[in-house]
Parts: sequence; structure tokens; C-alpha cells
Amino acid sequence: MAVIIDKELCTGCGECLEACPFEALSLQDDKAQVNEACTLCGACEEVCPTGAITVPQVERAADERAAEARGVWVFAEQRQGAMPEVVAELLGQGRRLADELGVELSAVLLGHGLDGRAAELFALGADVVYQADDERLAAFNDDIYTQVLARVINEHRPEVLLAGATSLGRSLIPRVATAVATGLTADCTGLAIDPEKRLLLQTRPAFGGNIMATIICPQARPQMATVRPRVMKQGPRQEGRQGRLVPVELNPQDQARTQVLEVVRALEEQVNLTGAEVVVTGGRGLGQPEGFALVRKLATALGGVVGATRGTVDAGWIGHAHQVGQTGRTVSPKLYVALGVSGAVQHLVGMQSSDNILAVNTDPNAPIFSVAHYGIVGNLYEVVPAMLDRLAELRGQGA
Repeated sequence: MAVIIDKELCTGCGECLEACPFEALSLQDDKAQVNEACTLCGACEEVCPTGAITVPQVERAADERAAEARGVWVFAEQRQGAMPEVVAELLGQGRRLADELGVELSAVLLGHGLDGRAAELFALGADVVYQADDERLAAFNDDIYTQVLARVINEHRPEVLLAGATSLGRSLIPRVATAVATGLTADCTGLAIDPEKRLLLQTRPAFGGNIMATIICPQARPQMATVRPRVMKQGPRQEGRQGRLVPVELNPQDQARTQVLEVVRALEEQVNLTGAEVVVTGGRGLGQPEGFALVRKLATALGGVVGATRGTVDAGWIGHAHQVGQTGRTVSPKLYVALGVSGAVQHLVGMQSSDNILAVNTDPNAPIFSVAHYGIVGNLYEVVPAMLDRLAELRGQGA
């Protein structure tokens, strides 16, 4: 099916070329012609002044199974039996979404030696846990995890599936979305429900973080999204809460084409930004890489960890493991201290949900002050030593 161009009516005005967002049109012998980049969006037909272009209507029938799809699912990522905090955050958000839709909240747990893990998921809000416990799932492997998760989805037909935007989630979930022929919105920072249409409203930064886009998947199911850690609050925990455990058996043909020989913990993982209660971040306002010595001193005094902006990481002042923001880690500590941080949108996305934000900057109009709970306009090399002195004084009094 392709765009129809009436050569008799076409005047070669070129308006359709300018309107096409995919550069699918060109002029040949002063007549418009279409190439394989065409998506049948219809933009050219709308602007053609002579009516020379006809775009066939594509029948986009909704997935027949979409009307039958019910339930909100959370992929309960785990490694060596330990689940990251994002699982609890997703179950808290999933509980709210499921209640709005009037459906059950389910968790999917894959691995080996999972005894007792389902009880944790029930306590965090899950009504149902689909659990596949098999030695073939002991080490994470995209191949076999995709096979099992896709089969469970096709069998039980959820309408929403959420997963953490972790290294594991970013590797696995796009494969699963392809396997079940649905869409996926990555790195979401907000989720909501359109109750009338039962659509998941998936919000994420776009165009380099300059705008926030809300994306929907109107036809295919499940509606899938990965969510950045620490952007959503955990729901209330209910010890002893009961739910339904559904065992998932693997098939003999469930085999991975690749083999995990060894799992090595990266040294960078020792910088626990996402789990820290205090983060002290240095920005380009430090002026020099040596400025991070002062940042570390304050972080140590507060019992926190060191964060950094993308600008300082790109400049080679500090390693990427410390980066906070859209292309780094998302944090939500009890206290976030921004030293010499201007507050670009890309950075704010990664830290603005912190409980308390203190910013120090010489520019009173710096965007960081728009999200800060407390702001100090001044030279950080004067302010921070004064803070350290006061902390030492208070601790001396407490002793």
C-alpha cells in the first residue's frame, strides 16, 4: 500500500516535500514521487494545494485480545535472591494503577531458589505472583528470560506491564515487547491512567530532556513501560498479607543460546547513589576537578555519597558512576546538596523528588533554585567550609 500521486494534477510546487517529516518525498521531472521511507502519515495529502496526493486509509484494527486483557503486572527483578528497591517502588505505583482500573496487581518472579520471595511481593501489594523457579533461570540470561516471560504474558494477557529501567530491565524488556508484538516506553518518570479508555499514560523526558512527553499505546497489549529507579515512592508495606501464588513451569525447549560463565561485580557499583540517604553533588561551578575534594569532605561529614553533573563527568573530573540525571542515576535521598550545579532540565529529572534540596550557587537566577527547598547565593568555596565548621561545632556540643 503506497501514496498515490496524480501526475496530471501535480504541479511540482514542493509543499509536500516540506511537510513530510520522514523525507519520503522528492521531485523528479518536476513531479512529486514517494520512496520507501513513507509511513502513510497523511501530512503530504493535507498540504497539497491541487489535490494530487491521495493517502490510502490504513485499517489499524485494534488487537482482538486487547479487550480481554486485564490486570497490572510488575516484573520483579532479582539477582541472587535480592530485589532492587525499584521493585517495591513499582509495586506501590502498580497498586494505585490497578485500583484505578479495578483489576488485580500481579508480580512476575523468575529465578532459582526463590523460597519465601513471593511473601515479600504480597507484603508490598501484589495480589498474584507468577513464579518460575528453575535452575536454568539461576543466572540472568536474556534468551531464556524472554522466552518464559513472553509465554506467561501471552497466556494470561495483562493490560499493563511495568519494569525497572535498570541494566537488567533495559536489556530484557525491549526483547519481551518485540516477542509479544507491543510497544514500550523506556525510562518513564510518571505513570497515570485514562479511566475512560483504560490507557496507561506514560510520561518521560524527550528531546534531550527539554520537554516531557506523554505516550500511549492505544491498541496492542500489554502496555509496557520501564521506570527509572527512585522516581516513585514505595507503597505501604503490610506484613502477613496473603496472595495467590501461580507456579510457572518451564518447557524442555526453553534453552538459552548463550551461557553465563561468570558474574563480576563492577567496581562502579560500589557508588550506591540510588540507595543513599544523603547525596552531595558537584557541578561545573566547582571550576576545577580538584573541587571534588571539597564535595567529598562535605559528603563524608554528612554521611553521604558524592554525585556529579554530566558536565563534570564529560570533562573527566569524576567517573560516570557518580553522575546524577537523565543519562546517569536517578536519586531521591532525604537530603540532596547541589554545589555549583546550574540545574539543567536533564539534571533536575534525576533528583527533584529528593525530600530536601539545598543548593549553593553564585547565580541567584540559576534554575536549581526553582526546585530547591533551601538556597544559598554565594561562593561554594566560602559556604562549604563554613558548613563544615558548623557541623563540627554541633557535633562537639553533642559530645
